[in-house]
Amino acid sequence: MAKLTEQEITARLKGAAGWAREGDAIRKIFTFGEFADGIRFVDRVAVAADAMDHHPDIDIRYTTITMTLSTHSASGLTAKDFDLAAKIDAAAR
Repeated sequence: MAKLTEQEITARLKGAAGWAREGDAIRKIFTFGEFADGIRFVDRVAVAADAMDHHPDIDIRYTTITMTLSTHSASGLTAKDFDLAAKIDAAAR
C-alpha cells in the first residue's frame, strides 16, 4: 500500500472528525460511560480490523480508549489507516 502524500493526509483528516495527526500516525480518543461499554467497542473494532487485516494500537484506560493508526510496513499513513478510522468511528456509534 502506498504511503499518502502530505496533501492527501491533510485532505483526509478534514473528513475524519476527531482524528489528529501525530507524526506518522493518526489518533483519536473515545470516552464511554462504563468500562464494559469501552470493552464492547474494542471488540467491535477487533472484528473490523481483522476483516481488513489492519490493526490499530489500542490503549485502554478505564472508560477512555485511544486508537492509533499507522501502516508500519509503509512507514507512515496509507489509505488503509483512514478506511479503518471510518470503521472505528462507526463502531463507536
